[in-house]
Amino acid sequence: MTAPSPFTFVRHTDGLRHRFDHAGERNGRPAFRRTDGQVWCCWSPTDGWHCEIADGLVTAHPLNGHADTPEPPATVWRSFKNDRSYLYDLKRDPPNSA
Repeated sequence: MTAPSPFTFVRHTDGLRHRFDHAGERNGRPAFRRTDGQVWCCWSPTDGWHCEIADGLVTAHPLNGHADTPEPPATVWRSFKNDRSYLYDLKRDPPNSA
């Protein structure tokens, strides 16, 4: 079995990039942690694929729903926190890009 693929969220408005690396499992699926350690991307039965911060607050979802896929879907995601919201593309990192 191959290791889950790291990925990068790329913000639509300015190209800001946030890389996520595989960091264990949650609910039987791979979990990913942003390289600065502030955000997790994980799956749960109630929220599907989502991003959350340390206190468990959900801060992003894929726009096409809460996909029931083995890894986070490579699609457009919407982040939301307080009064801010941004669109990001989830881009799979090429092999050996770590």
